[in-house]
Amino acid sequence: MAATTFPATLTPEPRSWGRTILLYGKEAKYEFINKLRIPVFAISTIAFPIMFYVLFGIVLGPGNPANRAQSATYLLATMACFGVMGASLFGFGVSLAIERGQGWLMVKRASPMPIAAYFVAKLVNAAIFSLMISLLLLAIGITFGHVRLTLPVAAKLVGILVAAAIPFSSMGLAIGYFAKPNSAPAVVNLLYLPMAFCSGLWIPLFMLPHGLRMFAKVLPPYHISQLALNSLGMGMNPTSASGHVQALLGVTLLCLGVAAWGSWRDEGQMYG
Repeated sequence: MAATTFPATLTPEPRSWGRTILLYGKEAKYEFINKLRIPVFAISTIAFPIMFYVLFGIVLGPGNPANRAQSATYLLATMACFGVMGASLFGFGVSLAIERGQGWLMVKRASPMPIAAYFVAKLVNAAIFSLMISLLLLAIGITFGHVRLTLPVAAKLVGILVAAAIPFSSMGLAIGYFAKPNSAPAVVNLLYLPMAFCSGLWIPLFMLPHGLRMFAKVLPPYHISQLALNSLGMGMNPTSASGHVQALLGVTLLCLGVAAWGSWRDEGQMYG
């Protein structure tokens, strides 16, 4: 008996805007809950920048009260940048690499959920952790470091730091598509820690050798930290905000291009 085939005529029901937004919101909610349930990620991501800030910005700060306050204000911007970078690279890059290795990304692609919701949820999660880190450091700086900022300046600083999750998450996305699950944390650390040091996040840039100061200008953390410091009136060149934004936009687009190539390569491996 010959088998007869018929073309499929069933089409999925289009989603309303309300249902789509609800779907994206739920994916972001459960991504955030997932990260909170991993103490190694949640505690270390928040604790490390706070620990370094308290140690170098407050405990080991200059003896002179005016210099201590200035040092605490400077390190508030750079340590917050360090925290945002960690939350984005580990929360996006390492998480994506592990979930690719586990086959979870394949399940997401096969489900009716738009795959963009998966990536938007990780970006929102990075932004939320960036906001938490920035506000905690700001509270510590004001309470113990005698940091004095007006509300508009503080809001501008926090806004810059939360927006910094975008370029750092794009870097994490590119790493996550090419790093193996077991090697992803090591790969992120090999980029994360040297970039932080060479960009002047731990030691003020003017104290670094001339060669490192020149090299820092090609690193994304340098541009983020300079935007944050410019908002406090402490940047190396307060008039160059547009140049920093253009550099970050270029890095973001480059990393998204690398990630798109990795996604295309994965689809060929999964379905080809």
